[in-house]
Amino acid sequence: VKGAALRRAEARAAVGAERGRRRLTGLCVRKQQDDEDGEGEDDAGVQQECLQKFSTRDYIMEPSIFNTLKRYFQAGGSPENVIQLLSENYTAVAQTVNLLAEWLIQTGVEPVQVQETVENHLKSLLIKHFDPRKADSIFTEEGETPAWLEQMIAHTTWRDLFYKLAEAHPDCLMLNFTVKLISDAGYQGEITSVSTACQQLEVFSRVLRTSLATILDGGEENLEKNLPEFAKMVCHGEHTYLFAQSMMSILAQEEQGGSAVRRIAQEVQRYAHEKGHDASQITLALGTAASYPRACQALGAMLSKGALNPADITVLFKMFTSMDPPPVELIRVPAFLDLFMQSLFKPGAKINQDHKHKYIHILAYAASVVETWKKNKRVSINKDELKSTSKAIETVHNLCCNENKGASELVAELSTLYQCIRFPVVAMGVLKWVDWTVSEPRYFQLQTDHTPVHLALLDEISTCHQLLHPQVLQLLVKLFETEHSQLDVMEQVILKGFSYIYIICIKKIYTQIYLYSFCE
Repeated sequence: VKGAALRRAEARAAVGAERGRRRLTGLCVRKQQDDEDGEGEDDAGVQQECLQKFSTRDYIMEPSIFNTLKRYFQAGGSPENVIQLLSENYTAVAQTVNLLAEWLIQTGVEPVQVQETVENHLKSLLIKHFDPRKADSIFTEEGETPAWLEQMIAHTTWRDLFYKLAEAHPDCLMLNFTVKLISDAGYQGEITSVSTACQQLEVFSRVLRTSLATILDGGEENLEKNLPEFAKMVCHGEHTYLFAQSMMSILAQEEQGGSAVRRIAQEVQRYAHEKGHDASQITLALGTAASYPRACQALGAMLSKGALNPADITVLFKMFTSMDPPPVELIRVPAFLDLFMQSLFKPGAKINQDHKHKYIHILAYAASVVETWKKNKRVSINKDELKSTSKAIETVHNLCCNENKGASELVAELSTLYQCIRFPVVAMGVLKWVDWTVSEPRYFQLQTDHTPVHLALLDEISTCHQLLHPQVLQLLVKLFETEHSQLDVMEQVILKGFSYIYIICIKKIYTQIYLYSFCE
């Protein structure tokens, strides 16, 4: 059966070659009748250039064959040379691939699998041998969008190829144009590559809009899944970051969905900060800081250095204790609040005692004050919880950061800690403090209690604050996955078992809350 198939395929190939020869001969005769000049070109040079192209393998299959033949005959070339060179260098690579594909199908391989195999191999060859200069010359020679290019972008396989090529060759004009064609065709949701999406503003704006809509429609779980890629795209450069944050700053002012967009913008700010980018000036410029130059200068200095200092804190303290304080939104910058957590709750952190009350007041102000705005004008300021929040922060700070208090002394203060943990900002500070404390290599080695007080505090935080469940779960997972080689085997089993039980409990509660919210 295979022998018969081979003979039939060879016969078809021979017939196809003969038809191609006849067609080429007729084309050569017609082209020879064209008497136009080459408009000043050197006829001998043009003939030599064309003959070199005709000598390449399977040049008769190239899209530019007709233009090359026209130039050759206009320069006075001989048809016999063309026929001989094209025939001798015709190896029928594409036809051979089709022949092998037919054989594979006849042996029982699924046609879809054969197609995928051929396409994947062709993609790898194109990526390996792609030449940006030759690709750009396509537009120079044809002067318009090739028909085959529009056909290629209609298929997922070849769109994926263009994405990979554009990532590897960001300066190729042909690839940038193709990416724009893909975006115009409505496939911008597929463009997840950073450099591919960021080369053109029109393409980037479409990809940004599609990605943002996907995150907003998917809820918290979709945010965790898509945020890293989204933040990476936005943080590709200063221009992309400024454009995206400007757009999200405008959308955040909307009553419906504005808070969700603000959350995404803050997560992107955090991502940029973690990657070592100083985007503080952009953050402040897009907020209300521009109307308060002194506050803007103090905030910018601390955010750029990544540390709080008494001088700038004093400036902010005076402004936020005045009769007409700046908007509270000014100091609700996640990176700025993280600096307070490090200064007030990190073990071993040194803080000037003369200025400690200023630190506490600003953090409490950011966490508890509620403002009412109408038509860009502040109507009221509610400071009812400011005093109690400040007191709770100070109490927990004195308990947690007192180097003279050990775990046994903290047990006696558990009721006080539990009472203060009811304040969200205090709960976040305690969670950070527990994370820093239990991450010490010798922490569990020095513990004598069956249930360390720090892990008991995690239980109380989970009970009081549903929004902190992901952070608590992340900490417990880290404890579960950390190797504690300094402990004996039994102690490691107990520790991991304790962490695993807590993880299961947190996940169960977290799932119940999510389902309840969904049902509501």
